[in-house]
Parts: sequence; C-alpha cells; structure tokens
Amino acid sequence: MRSSSINILRRLINSSGPGLSRQSATVCRMTLISSPFHPVMSARLFASSVPSRAFSSSSGSENICLVNTKEQFAIARTKIEVDSAPAILYFTAAWCGPCRFMSPVLESLSGKYPDVTIYKIDIDQENIQDKLLELRIDSVPRLHFFKDGKKVDEIIGADVGRLKYTMEKLYE
Repeated sequence: MRSSSINILRRLINSSGPGLSRQSATVCRMTLISSPFHPVMSARLFASSVPSRAFSSSSGSENICLVNTKEQFAIARTKIEVDSAPAILYFTAAWCGPCRFMSPVLESLSGKYPDVTIYKIDIDQENIQDKLLELRIDSVPRLHFFKDGKKVDEIIGADVGRLKYTMEKLYE
C-alpha cells in the first residue's frame, strides 16, 4: 500500500503543473511519504533546491514576499497581527505540481489586490520546520487568509475558483 501511494505521489510531483487534469489530486499530501516521527522533514526527500531572494518580492511583484527564515516568518506574523495588514500565508514547495499551478495565479491576483501582502513560504526550508508543525501544515498548497490581524479563511489544495472568490470576498 505504502509503495503504491509513493509511486502515485511521485507521478503527481513529476507531472507539469498546468498539465494536470481537473480530476487529478490537487493536494500533495506529505503524510504519504512521511515518517511517523517528523512528517514535514521527511518530505524533503523530494525537494529540489531553488535559489530565492531572502524576504523580498519574487518575480517583480511588490506584494509577494519570500519567507526563508524563522526570523522572517516571525516578522511576517507580527506585521499581520499588529499592523492588521491584509495578508496571505502561502505554503508551497518546489516539488509540488499543484503549487506550481497556483503560483502564477497568485502572482496575477497580487496585481489586482496590491494592498494584500502574500508571504510565500517554502515548506522545505530547514529552519522553519517547528513553525510548520505548530501550524499543522501537512499538505501543500495551503493558504491562510488574514484580515484585521486575524485568520479568517484557509484553502487546502489548488482550487483556483475558491482562491479568486475568497480574495474577492475578503479584500474588495
């Protein structure tokens, strides 16, 4: 059972993001490949190293920030809670096909909602694993939506329609 689940997951991971059919799984469940001791850490088996700029905007979007360290994660959370800034925590991974599908959609929506800061968090960063466990991040893509300093919604999986609806409902 476990080896067949891993093979299915590997095929999903190796498929190209936009080429996924609507019937394909939209969530990469790390629990299929996890050890009983540390589910997020063992998912690193499939991770690839991707260069990124620390806590800066990605792809030229001013309101998308890459979070690469525990300190940057703490700053982002403080900014969200204290400043009551509208924000999204976007948990992703380089190896995740559905995440690669969602990233350009989020980038496009970031232009429509310039006041919403999107914090893009790669779950394979070693120094934020304890925060991921604390937040119970066990699958990607996962988005936490914040308004007035409080978490108001969450999306698990690559549901573009729900993403657009949620952003429109919360941030317009």
